Amino acid sequence: MIRFEQASKRYPGGRDALRDLSVHIRPGEMVFLTGHSGAGKSTVLKLIACIERPSRGRVLINSRSTSSLSRRQVPGFRRQIGIVFQDHKLLGDRTVYDNVALPLVIAGHGSRETGRRVRAALDQVGLLGKEQLPPATLSTGEQQRVGIARAIAARPPLLIADEPTGNLDPELSLEIMYLFARLNRVGVTVLVASHDLPLLERLGHRRIALADGRLFEDLDHAFPGTPAA
Repeated sequence: MIRFEQASKRYPGGRDALRDLSVHIRPGEMVFLTGHSGAGKSTVLKLIACIERPSRGRVLINSRSTSSLSRRQVPGFRRQIGIVFQDHKLLGDRTVYDNVALPLVIAGHGSRETGRRVRAALDQVGLLGKEQLPPATLSTGEQQRVGIARAIAARPPLLIADEPTGNLDPELSLEIMYLFARLNRVGVTVLVASHDLPLLERLGHRRIALADGRLFEDLDHAFPGTPAA
């Protein structure tokens, strides 16, 4: 599903955000990407989503190198990836329904199919019935779940999340992680970037740790206490 082959990313000015990273994430895995601030976590996610391209090496998604994509091919490529942001990036002048529907409308789905998928996504995150509310009326945790619903509405095989619990209290953070675990159990490959090690230690999934843009540790085993939720 995701393969980095000696991938490096150097930004203008000579800063190396990622250096010679080689790692493979298999289809159907749920993986946590950890490391200190500036370790390279966000760069990894940007390379997967083709927001950035590697300076050296290769990044392959479903055996396709992102470097081979033309600009015109990038939007279609991104439709296989759901992206969850820390700050939600919701449109304040649109309803919950419109926010979740946006990627489906862009992809050209009809109104009936869009409505069916939006309601299914909101049901998965526990927000069915709040379609017509503006995001500002929701709690922070609910707004994050709207962002997740938007990311999964198109049913992408891959979901990536950048510090999705960074603004949440411990209880809500665990709730969001359990939601990702439920999505993973129905076949979605999930990669979550987080620096919250105490939270991740409560969950039984592989952890890839970065330090100064390099692979520091790859713990490819389950921890005790894997949630059943």
